[in-house]
Amino acid sequence: MKPALAPAQLKQTRAWEHAVRFAFGGAITATTGLIAHRWGPAVAGLFLAFPAILPASLTLVTQHDGRACAIDDARGARLGTAGLAAFATVVAGVAGHLAPLLVLTLASLAWLAVALSLWAVRYGRA
Repeated sequence: MKPALAPAQLKQTRAWEHAVRFAFGGAITATTGLIAHRWGPAVAGLFLAFPAILPASLTLVTQHDGRACAIDDARGARLGTAGLAAFATVVAGVAGHLAPLLVLTLASLAWLAVALSLWAVRYGRA
């Protein structure tokens, strides 16, 4: 299934579903903070590449659109996670050596390059 915009589907989402996503995101972020407190920021940083609302989103997609769509969303999340890992790798490699704005710019470009490249490999075929 190739990703496509479907604004009409926004009407299917209820307020409580947004609250569930918010709660999941907050819980995962808090867990990452606890990991940082216990094992340090280097270990916790690995968990920041995890899409915080993915568990809730997949549950809701399964309810609305079925298991096949949720599986496809999970595959897409892997692409984004790989991009976030590239972002973190660049930051870890150049932070402290370059100006913060340049670090952010380089890391963002790395994320964009990895995510778009993987998307093209996965979905670029017609």
